[in-house]
Amino acid sequence: MYANAEGTTMRDRPAEIRIHDFQEVDTGLSTEAAIREAERCIQCKKPLCVNGCPVCIDIPAFIREVAAGNFRESARILKAQNMLPAICGRVCPQETQCEGQCILGKKETPVKIGALERFVADWEREHGFELPETKPYRGMTVAVVGAGPAGLTAAAELARLGHRVTMYESLHEAGGVLMYGIPAFRLPKEIVRAEIEQVLALGVELKLNHLVGRSVPVDELLKFDAVFIGTGAGLPYFMGIPGEQLPGVYSANEFLTRVNLMHADKFPAFDTPVKRGSRIVVAGGGNVAMDAARIARRLGGKVTLVYRRREEDLPARAAEIEHAKEEGIEFVMCANPVKILGDQCVTGVECVEMEMCKLDASGRPEPKPTEGSTFTIDADIFIQAIGQGPNPLLLNLLPQLEKSRRGNLVVDENGRTKVPHVFAAGDVATGAATVILAMGTAKTAAQAIDRMLRER
Repeated sequence: MYANAEGTTMRDRPAEIRIHDFQEVDTGLSTEAAIREAERCIQCKKPLCVNGCPVCIDIPAFIREVAAGNFRESARILKAQNMLPAICGRVCPQETQCEGQCILGKKETPVKIGALERFVADWEREHGFELPETKPYRGMTVAVVGAGPAGLTAAAELARLGHRVTMYESLHEAGGVLMYGIPAFRLPKEIVRAEIEQVLALGVELKLNHLVGRSVPVDELLKFDAVFIGTGAGLPYFMGIPGEQLPGVYSANEFLTRVNLMHADKFPAFDTPVKRGSRIVVAGGGNVAMDAARIARRLGGKVTLVYRRREEDLPARAAEIEHAKEEGIEFVMCANPVKILGDQCVTGVECVEMEMCKLDASGRPEPKPTEGSTFTIDADIFIQAIGQGPNPLLLNLLPQLEKSRRGNLVVDENGRTKVPHVFAAGDVATGAATVILAMGTAKTAAQAIDRMLRER
């Protein structure tokens, strides 16, 4: 639970209860608390919070309407720039973006912009959605590849600008990382589906189980007037240490997908299983690592998270770290796995202590193994959450597209690739980042596509 200077709170369900289910952890603001929180906004003449928002929401305006009790108008203002407000209100790192720029944060607690965005979106879902206006059809067609945060944002923006959009998704359900990556206790799936339905209601055609490059030939894709690639970064990185081939070793991507999308936690009611263990080790320190660790905890295991830097260097959101600790996850800092032990299955993880040396390019201490510091953590499951990159399948079928050393598509400031009518945004272009940053770059690319098509 957190409270601001005026005492408005966002309550978390008790850890001893929530570790036994996948229901949402925090319960949101009440109507009265939302109004009180909105009244704290001082309506700056030069609102820095807007500068901190990747999708440029008019934050003072939507908060002003909340303070006045005009929730419908507040929802209209939000959706003028963002068709996924209930999602963003839950998973955006507001503390480093809009709230991080709030002038009240200089002397007290910043306005809880994310909680207010969530409140407004949830209110509209309960009282009936209202779609924003769309421009008349302009006669141009756009293919959107991938129905994750970037693809959904680009599709919504282009449909509202009057273009006919066809969105291809390789999986059996739209949402991308919103569905397969982020657990339901952080982002309930019925909320994701509700916001996707609003995007489709703008006139977007969605084709599920369509793998571009296989079931959809690339030549057919390039016949569209414009193409937007938003396939994300779903290819996991591995540590390359001995023992990775053992049963019980997962990438975080596979582990999360099995549970979040394929309902492996309910096996055998659903077809996809997942190995359950009593002692789980998770390697990594980002939000994906926290998600994997917290899911493993809910599956009944004792979970240890190993990170090679200090606790203050953890890249995960502070709230997720706090929730993980409350739920009984043990943190082992300044350590790194070097070997997975076992014969027929995982029996332990051999680690080495790390010392902090000079700062690396990110401004964090660069870890270095300490000689003779090896130790072992007993484990029957090991989950690697050390990052991911773009799936090369589609990108390799388009050799004319330029790729970076890490396999990401090279684009200009507007998301345009080397092929004039092909654009890309989100993690496939930037590398793994946040949901809202993927949405921001997708919105920029969609507007560039619209300008290109209008010039034609």
